[in-house]
Amino acid sequence: MSNELSIIAPALNEEKNIEPLTLKIIEHTKKTKFEIIFVDDNSTDQSKKILLNLAKKYKFFNPILRRKKRDLTQSCFDGIEKAKFKNILILDADLQHDPKYIPQMLKEFNKGQDIVIGVRKLTSGKNKGLSETRRFASIFLIFFFKIFNIQTKDPMSGFFLFKKDIYLKNKKRFFGKGFKILADILINSKTKLKAKDVPINFNRRYESESKMNTKILLILINFYIISLIKKFLTY
Repeated sequence: MSNELSIIAPALNEEKNIEPLTLKIIEHTKKTKFEIIFVDDNSTDQSKKILLNLAKKYKFFNPILRRKKRDLTQSCFDGIEKAKFKNILILDADLQHDPKYIPQMLKEFNKGQDIVIGVRKLTSGKNKGLSETRRFASIFLIFFFKIFNIQTKDPMSGFFLFKKDIYLKNKKRFFGKGFKILADILINSKTKLKAKDVPINFNRRYESESKMNTKILLILINFYIISLIKKFLTY
């Protein structure tokens, strides 16, 4: 059983969310040895200043300030590379993923899962963070990912807990760019991962804008096509 976590939050222009999310994480990880790694993806607001101030305040706070081309997946990968613990939790920096679910996710993870996923209630229940357009788009994309026979109802989730070894053993196999790191890990890991879903309420975005746009969707479609080709080439 392990209660050590490296918590990674990719962030772009999240100046108003960084400290509130940090306080929420602290509140819900009191029985856990953890570090928080905000990975700032070259923000243009005051995010960097806030991150550096928090790093002076908390020993467990270890931000990364990227200077490279913006990319959410690469931000997550940079955080994983820096992580000092063997268990990794990814969540968004915009407060849509509530840290209150971390203890439950960790409990399921310690039952022997490779990965535990905070899944949105896309067909029923509370989803304040999803417009109807995004909800139907997510359902549509998830339908197409079913061909890969992955063990989750929400491969598009950005809230999940997994073993760092999975990344280290498979990083050369990953698509490695774009928006949805979870689907990349589930589809392109060499061995099938043992996964467990934990239903969550997906909160509304508080003080930032959605990063989803047409360019991101095109990258996602490209990832899907490449993964599909790789799947059939291995038959």
